[in-house]
Amino acid sequence: MTNNKLGLLYSSITLLFWGILPIALKLSEKFIDATSLSWFRFFIAFIVIFILQLTSNSLQQFRKITLKEVIKLLFAGVFLTLNYVTFVLTLKYLSPGEAQLNFQVAPFFLAFGSLLFFKERLTAIQLSCLFTLAVGIILFFHPNISGHINTNSKVLIGVGIIEFSAMSWACYTLLQKSLMAKLSTSNVLLCVFGVGMVLLTPLTDFTRLSTLTGFDWAIALFCALNTLIAYSALAKALVFWPAAQVSAVVAVAPVISFMSSAFVVTMGWWPNIIKAHSLSSLSILGIIVIVGSVATMQLLPHLLKKSKPIEQLN
Repeated sequence: MTNNKLGLLYSSITLLFWGILPIALKLSEKFIDATSLSWFRFFIAFIVIFILQLTSNSLQQFRKITLKEVIKLLFAGVFLTLNYVTFVLTLKYLSPGEAQLNFQVAPFFLAFGSLLFFKERLTAIQLSCLFTLAVGIILFFHPNISGHINTNSKVLIGVGIIEFSAMSWACYTLLQKSLMAKLSTSNVLLCVFGVGMVLLTPLTDFTRLSTLTGFDWAIALFCALNTLIAYSALAKALVFWPAAQVSAVVAVAPVISFMSSAFVVTMGWWPNIIKAHSLSSLSILGIIVIVGSVATMQLLPHLLKKSKPIEQLN
């Protein structure tokens, strides 16, 4: 596989798992608090990666890192933990739809951060695609915007917190990408999940874990494996693709969330927990704009490369 295909593959895996995660998180609200679940997700991901790295003798890589890399690893773990905690805190001030909408600035923070720190270049067409992607997201979530044009202080506090959460996620991702030259993706994630687990331990209610049913454990384990798979795929994607391109694909996650929720409702699963949402014409237009923007950003550079040899022959 070429780097482009691998970048698309790993970005798509992240997109899929992040897209279906909100359903599991919604189901988990009935049996565990968000902080305890986040600790459990970090814990399972850390244990799995540690065992894999230990058995493959890959932990030797840590002997070669400097104090600068250690500090970066610590900050990456702190930023990801802040992202988890502040997103949950936001839900006290905003509805899930409003929070999800406002968090979509994260891929744009990532894209512009990659331009600033990694000197990644985007063509005018790709920059235009990022702009139309933002327009598509606004169109898709316009019902969440229209009801709160006149924002009060509570909404403004929520928006401020979610912007901080989005920036924390972008900072984590940029730090992760900067560490790829010295550490494998698995070793970076091992440290990040370990830091998150330690930071959340004092806030975790461990008594909740002793009362879970079989179904509850299945949902909790799915959330944990989702963290492991999605972030591992994200790390791999950043190896093969510029961060700006990865961010464009990840930005489609809310649309996948909506589609997966609609599928669950259609199948009649958990009707008392997962509710249906109607699509307006503007929301449908938003989906078309989002998909078109991402497809153009990914496909156009390769179409232009293929056309160059033809132009040279002529």
